[in-house]
Amino acid sequence: MSSRTFGSAVLRLVQGDITTVSADAIVNAANSTLLGGGGVDGAIHRVGGPAILAACREIHGGCPTGEAVATTAGELDARFVIHTVGPVWHGGDRDEDRLLERCYRESMRIADENDLRTIAFPSLSTGAFGFPTERAAPIALRAVASELTSRALELASFVLFSAQDLAIYTSALAALEDPA
Repeated sequence: MSSRTFGSAVLRLVQGDITTVSADAIVNAANSTLLGGGGVDGAIHRVGGPAILAACREIHGGCPTGEAVATTAGELDARFVIHTVGPVWHGGDRDEDRLLERCYRESMRIADENDLRTIAFPSLSTGAFGFPTERAAPIALRAVASELTSRALELASFVLFSAQDLAIYTSALAALEDPA
């Protein structure tokens, strides 16, 4: 585990299973239908139970790429699940970087609007959507760190499933300049 302080908040990196984390909000790497899928999305729906799917069904039209919406967290140890739809990787020439950054910023905005103090992120878009983790990590960390300096959040965690992803994020965090 590694961490760094931005403003009065802590950005923390841990290896683990995001469905076991205790936080005010857990961010879901959703697809645009919000009706569940594989990877992180499937795990959150499975562990959180049917209340999450029921809440997602009430969001007509789903969620476009780069946007975020909040629902109940069901059986997860959280108050909310913030569902965000990251970009599918197409080689980097379809605005993927900007859309990925927007996912993190929109998730932070929703957390702030709900007076949340802790939030846990997976590595968005780097699984089934194919975004290279080496490219995604600095984008994710920069976006969250810059939002931490102007939000009421106290802790933003990145819960990374593999040791390889943790190593990539740890290197990116060490290289990150303070956005303040």
